Parts: sequence; structure tokens; C-alpha cells
Amino acid sequence: MLRGFTTINYWADDLKAASRWYAEVLGVEPYFERSGPNGEPGYVEFRVGDYQHELGLLDRRWAPPGAAAEPGGVVMYWHVDDIEAAFARLLSLGAKEYQPITNWGDGGYITASVLDPFGNVLGIMYNEHYLEMLETTGKA
Repeated sequence: MLRGFTTINYWADDLKAASRWYAEVLGVEPYFERSGPNGEPGYVEFRVGDYQHELGLLDRRWAPPGAAAEPGGVVMYWHVDDIEAAFARLLSLGAKEYQPITNWGDGGYITASVLDPFGNVLGIMYNEHYLEMLETTGKA
């Protein structure tokens, strides 16, 4: 039934600032942008990583009624090859620690997460399974 990750959306009160911040973090500009009903920025989308997953940023005004404005719930983790360097870089760009770097034993899983400057949880993970899957698809 669930076949794979397609798009994750983060909300931002200042979409222009969020777009600039994520362009800096990702090292790429958004490939897609859509204006809101009054011509103001409404949505931007980036393609990220080995499988070109989509990271969408939306103006918080378009959030569903009752959507939480505080971080919580699900953490979606992005694979990184060097978790210490990625975590330090996110912090240097203005993110705040949400969960510290945590090694989950001998299975090859190390996680951490930050709050981006717009209040969204951004998870990062070193994941040996991810690397094994890249090997099987020839993307390594």
C-alpha cells in the first residue's frame, strides 16, 4: 500500500526567508514555485537527494484549520553520510537542537533533529539500510 516517500511539507510564516534558508541548507534553488491568491509567495518545492524526494514549503496561512503551530508528532529523517557535520552545519545556520545525536546501538542507525528557524522539525539520520538500498539500485 505505502510505496515510498514522495513529498514532505513544512509551514513557514515567512516563506521567502524559509526558501532562502533551505536553498542554503540544500545547496540548490527550488525547482517549483506557486503564488498565493494575491500574488504573494505561497509554495516552493525542492528536489532532494538520491531519489529526488520533494521538500515543499508552504505559507502557514494555508495550513489546515487546527494545525499545530508547535513542533511535535512525527519526525521525518533525511539520510546524511556524516551526521556530526550535518548537525553542526544546521546549528551554524540558525537551527536549534531538538534531539541530540543519538546512536541506536549496533544496527547502523544514528539520529538527530533540529528545529528550523520557522518552527519545523528537521530530522537527520545516518542509516546503513539506506546505503545498502543505494547499492542494490546502483546509485551508491
